[in-house]
Amino acid sequence: MINLAEAVKLKSILAKKIQELVSELHRSAFVTIEKGQQPKTSNRAMAVIEAELAQIRLDSRTLDRLVYEANSTHFVEFKEEQLALVEAIELATQLRAEAELCKHFSTHEKEVVRTGFGESTVLYDIALFEPNVYRERANQLEKDAHKLSNLINAKNYSVEIQFDDSRYF
Repeated sequence: MINLAEAVKLKSILAKKIQELVSELHRSAFVTIEKGQQPKTSNRAMAVIEAELAQIRLDSRTLDRLVYEANSTHFVEFKEEQLALVEAIELATQLRAEAELCKHFSTHEKEVVRTGFGESTVLYDIALFEPNVYRERANQLEKDAHKLSNLINAKNYSVEIQFDDSRYF
């Protein structure tokens, strides 16, 4: 049994291990020899690598399913609302994206003189919003995203899933 936080880390480890085994399989697939010579290799047999790869792929799929199930059946409370972890994760991502957008708008001046195209034409870029309002909004959205991420992380350490990680640790 492992907690959800460990499962998320293990998913990353398994993905990397799959890539390593696929590379090893490619390296083990061929050997260059002179005509008439017997192939000699220090590589592991392809069947051994394929069997290990199949086991890790199975474990990766199982772990994905278990993480998805846990993310759908466990909740955090945020702003007086119960959110499934999967929804909370998406909301945190959206809050960060919205904060970045607000930061962008907050960097603009309310009014900027632009050079004109004619001799006497003066053009102005006028913001149809208050940059300071967007600066404050960006700060609040970042705080909310951080708070929600902390709630998700805390829940990830308290939720346990039925997975045997002894092959990997």
